[in-house]
Parts: sequence; structure tokens; C-alpha cells
Amino acid sequence: MGAQYRFGVLLIASFLVSTALFAQTANKGNELSVEESYLQESVEQMVIREQARADSRDMKLVALEYIGDAIKGGRVNPEIQKTLEFLALEGIVYQAREGGVGRLVNNYPDVRAKAAQYLGELGTKEAKDILVKVVLSDPEPMVLTEAIKSLGKIAINDNDEVTTAVSWIVTRFDILNPDNILALSALETYEKIAEKNGGIKDPSAIRTIIRIAEGNYIRPVQTRARETLNTLRKYTAQQNNKASGQTSGQK
Repeated sequence: MGAQYRFGVLLIASFLVSTALFAQTANKGNELSVEESYLQESVEQMVIREQARADSRDMKLVALEYIGDAIKGGRVNPEIQKTLEFLALEGIVYQAREGGVGRLVNNYPDVRAKAAQYLGELGTKEAKDILVKVVLSDPEPMVLTEAIKSLGKIAINDNDEVTTAVSWIVTRFDILNPDNILALSALETYEKIAEKNGGIKDPSAIRTIIRIAEGNYIRPVQTRARETLNTLRKYTAQQNNKASGQTSGQK
């Protein structure tokens, strides 16, 4: 799809948005009809979709601003999630190269990081699945940090999928180039997952926390790792006490 076509679509969409806003003002505060609300939302979706797929990095950032406003306003829909998936993986999974085989031209880590943040605010299982893909494929610490934080916000960890993915990426960086911010984000995510799920049973998460506590990290991060271990031990003790109480009650 050519740049001129996209520019034309955006001009038309902007005109429609302006028209809808003018009509809303003319109504002097009256609520929009169902048809008007649907039209406004459809136009908004089209603007976001076209901006996100434009060549310009700045246009993608504008699309993310629209998405942020839509999330705050409760106007979340599958199209928003689909656009966030595209932006979170663009340049890694969805690549565009000069002449089809040359230099990568759509590698925008700041765009991917912001998209990862908004996926966390969506909080859906589908958003979690996208974020796991980001963690397993993106090489940029700033993107990975936001993706890990968002996984903590969602805190879904079926079959230890999330804790395993987070442990894998922290270990990968620990071997090559330990990253304090990435490690701290992982610790915070472990704690949030444990809080929501009554603890963590994934051995890889425990090993990763110990690695951080004893590894080449600044002292505050090491201290936080030890605190995280203590927190997880408390959840384990609670589970053991609960199980013991249930066993005693059955006798």
C-alpha cells in the first residue's frame, strides 16, 4: 500500500473525526446516538490502523497516543489489540527492508516499548501471549523491560509460561551483559505473579532470583532479589500450612 494512499486515507479520516466532533459540540452536551458513537469509534480505529502502518516513526508514535487515549476512555476492541501486536513486533517479526533484502528500515525500539506498555494495560490473555513473543524475540533491553513489566501487570502464568520466559531472557543477558533494570523488572514481575497466584512453583524462576542475588548486579538489585526470595518463601509456608490444616481436618 503506497504512501500517497495512506496519506489520503488519513486526510479523509481526519475530516470525518473533525465533522463528528463538530456535530457533538453542536448537540451542546447531548449524548451521541448509538450510530454516531459507532461511526466515531470506527473512524478512530481506521486512523489508528493507518497511522500504525505508515512508514514514519513519528506517525506510529501518534498512533500510540490515540491508543493510549482509547484505553483510558474504555474504547478497547480487537482492532486496538491487533495494532498493538503489530507495533510491538515490528522490526523483529514484521520486517521491512530496502529493496526487500537490504537494510532494515522499520526497527523502532521506542515504538515497540510503548506498545508493550499498552499491552500490559489491556490486561487480556491475548495481550499476555503477544508479550511472551516479544520477550522471546526482541534483542533490545528497553523493549524487554517494558514487556516484562506488562507481564507482571497481567500476572497470568498458566503452566509457568511467563515465569519461564522471563527467567530465560534474564539468564541470557546475565551470561553476556547483566542488565540491572531488566533484572529489577523481572523481580517485580515475579512478585506480582506470586501475589496473584499464591506463589511461584517454577524452579527456573527461583534459580534466576538466586542468580541475581549472587551475580554481577548493583547492591540494591541484589538486595531486592533476596527480598523476593523471602517473599516467595512466605507464600510456600502459607501453602504448606493450609495443606497441613486440610490434612488435619480430614482425620
